[in-house]
Parts: sequence; structure tokens; C-alpha cells
Amino acid sequence: MASLLTLEEAQRLVLERAAPLPGELVPVAEAAGRVILEDAIARVDLPPFASSAMDGFAVRAADLPGTLQVVGESAAGRPFDLALEPGGAVAISTGAVIPQAADSVVPIENVVRYDNRVGISHEVEPGAHIRPRGGDVAAGELVMAAGGRLTPARLAAAAASGVAQLKCARRPRVAVLATGSELVNPGDALSPGQIYETNGLMLSSVLAAAGAEVMSQPPVVDEEGAMREALERGLAADVLVTSGGVSVGEHDLVRAVERELGVEEIFWRVSIKPGKPVSFGVRGDTLVFGLPGNPVSALVGSELFVKPALRALQGVADPLPRFEPGTLAVSLRRNQERDEFVRARSRVDGDVLVLEPVTGQESHMIVRSSAADALVHIPRGNGELPAGSTVRWLRLATD
Repeated sequence: MASLLTLEEAQRLVLERAAPLPGELVPVAEAAGRVILEDAIARVDLPPFASSAMDGFAVRAADLPGTLQVVGESAAGRPFDLALEPGGAVAISTGAVIPQAADSVVPIENVVRYDNRVGISHEVEPGAHIRPRGGDVAAGELVMAAGGRLTPARLAAAAASGVAQLKCARRPRVAVLATGSELVNPGDALSPGQIYETNGLMLSSVLAAAGAEVMSQPPVVDEEGAMREALERGLAADVLVTSGGVSVGEHDLVRAVERELGVEEIFWRVSIKPGKPVSFGVRGDTLVFGLPGNPVSALVGSELFVKPALRALQGVADPLPRFEPGTLAVSLRRNQERDEFVRARSRVDGDVLVLEPVTGQESHMIVRSSAADALVHIPRGNGELPAGSTVRWLRLATD
């Protein structure tokens, strides 16, 4: 039997075939969560004019300390065209235009007002409490580089710098198909040998959060005709993700039917636990993932292989999972042949992030695994990782 692929080899094979999808122009107001394909360039200076950082009075620093004549008011949203003469001051609100010739702002709490005059008893530095034009970004400068996801702060930056549309990758269309004659919808009565279908719901939620447009299909029974029809529908998407039917049992039909439908299998089985019997193939431009039927195995496979592919299809510059460092709360025995992914709860102890494995690590135990917010990578090898060891972990969505 051929040796199993390592995790790194399998991820490389997936990403080699996950080229970014065509781009489209998206209004900035509708681009939340999308991935930008072209650099966003500022169309205006930001701020577009010198403005006040405080409510107070715009002054000439050379006139202070002293008593100044209030000659006008500059309010936010209104132009102010008068130049400030020596000995004068202009009442100003936060965000308002700095008058010509003014070079400082004195906060309102630092002045004494006498009718139309203000007394200021201290010196100020030129530029005090002034936001200079272009101090955040100048027109023509980079606002956001291609390959990043449009977070709320990045959307605000684009809008503030005058960018109305962004070139974004099209959202991947993903078909999710759970297979197995034993599957019934939640809430229906269970007959002997039946279980509730959960993988489709779980995978649809996971992949939608990764930016996909998910097309869920009803579960399909382990019968060649029904399987062929369901898989053919799914192969019309950018990505087809199945769960179940990828092992070596008599009723594991998915891979065989996919081959009949023209899917080129790139790999089957990876040296990870849980999730070893994961498969990956392509038909034309469609990426095809076969995840195991055990729900935890399906979850792990979606995190390690499917989500990186979705990020790459959307043009993310670094699509692999982002592991973080943490500390094991207990010792764990290493698997000599396979990398293991242990479900755990994270907690902060002082300045250390501690990872406490949940009870029940079997791949069918989705209820116990639902308490976990971390997927801890235990590299294959001999012996134990003692409590206190530094490990890498992947954050799981919990809220």
C-alpha cells in the first residue's frame, strides 16, 4: 500500500489547483467580507483639508500668550475662506477647516472667554491639535494591498479615501452533499440504524463563513443512480464538497461514481487523525473534496483543506490556516504515524494561553467537540508532549 500523504503535501496539491476566480467590481457598501484582487489607491488626500482635532480656537502660535479677538467660527461641514489676521482667533469645532494663516488650535478648556475675546495664558507649538491634509494617506498612495479580506475597518478606509468600487474575486459557488442511506432530517422519527444528518448543516455554515455561496443539497442514499444524479448537479459548482462514502466499504460509492463522471482524483488519504480518508480531485475547473462521514473528521477536513482552497479561489495572499502558539494543559501521547488534531478549550492564565483538551476525542463525538474553540496540532512522532509544551492551534468559530 502506498504511503500516506503528509498534511503539507496534501495542502500543496490543493492550492496548486485553486487559482483565483475572475474578478468583478463591487460597490464599497456591498463588499464586506470579500477579498480585494487589485490594490485600492486613495483618490483624495485624507483628511482632504487641514482640520481641527479639538473643539477650541484656531490661532497663530506667534500671538501667544495673549488676549485675542474672536473674528469668526469654523464649523464641521462648512467652508471657511477667511485668512486669520494677527491678534485674531476663530472658534472651531472638531473636524472643521483650519483657517488660512492659523497654525494651531487651543482646546476650549484652556481658554478664558470674554464676550468676543479669549485669553490664553500659555504658549503653543505650531501644529498643535491640527490634523494636516493628507496626514492619514495622500491621493495616489496605497490604501489596501490586493489579497486581503475587506474587514469593516478596511471598508471604512477605502470609503474615506474616495474609493467607490473595489475589484473583488467572485464568491466561490460551493455545493455541499451529505451521503448515506442512514441519514434523515433532524426532527423526523428515527428508525433502527438511522441517524440525523448534521454534516451538511455544519459544512454549509463553515464554508459560508469563509466567503462561499453555498448550495446545499438533500442527503443522497447509497445507490448508484441517485448518487450519480446528485454528484452531477454538484459538479456544476466551483467546488463540490461531499461527506461520507469515501472509505473502502461496500457502500462507499462516492469516489467510484466521481471517476465515472470524469473527476481526476489527485489524492486519497492523508496522514492526519481524524480525517485520514479525505479525497481531493478536479473536473475541469471544479474542485472536488470528499470528506469522511464522521462529523469531527468532516470538520477537521473542512478547516485544513476546503477553507484554504476557498481562500485561494478568492485571491487571499496566504490561504493556509493561521495557527497560533499555545501551551498544553496536560500531557498528550503522540501518534507515530499521523499528525493529530485535538479539540480543546482555550483559556488565559496570566500572560499564557492554555489549551485544555475536551473529553471524548473520538471522531463521531460532535456534541462533546462542540464545546471546543481550538484545534490543537500534535505533530506525529514518538513519546509524549508533556504538559506545558508549546503547540500550534487553530481557532474554531464559537460565536
